[in-house]
Amino acid sequence: MEFKINNLDNILSGSISESSVDGKIIATINGKEHFIRIIGLKNSILEFILDNSYRTAKIIEFGSSYIKMIMNGEQIVLKKHSKLTEILEKSLAISGSSSGENKLYSQIPGRVVSIMLKSGDQLKKGDSVIVLESMKMQVAVKGHKDGCIRDIKVKVGDTVSRNDVVALIE
Repeated sequence: MEFKINNLDNILSGSISESSVDGKIIATINGKEHFIRIIGLKNSILEFILDNSYRTAKIIEFGSSYIKMIMNGEQIVLKKHSKLTEILEKSLAISGSSSGENKLYSQIPGRVVSIMLKSGDQLKKGDSVIVLESMKMQVAVKGHKDGCIRDIKVKVGDTVSRNDVVALIE
């Protein structure tokens, strides 16, 4: 995984050596080992402990292949890696974060070929909301709960990655 800090000329490289289901991570950044524990994510603020020091980072943009955040006044861009996504999902589920319960995620990467509902439409659990095309197959992204569509986050023709937010449900 690579990441860039705005005021630095070089791109830093990192890898995740070890992770556990309780949010503990051992990461190597430019050859140095660091211990990280994700505490939670609420209102776009990521709380974590880095080498026994409490930190927060404000997530300002969450794209399909990157995460932009501000930490200590510096903008950091992380190129997403499937392992990072998996660790964040597990850690935030363990910590009891409810930030994802109103979000509808894509299960697969693909191109949006159809949008079945619009903002304000009622939704029943299991109703198709978005249709994605991947490897010449079409897959429906279905609602995980009853509710009302608050916002559709994609347009026909958009490309999404696995776990991108495609809609918000109230």
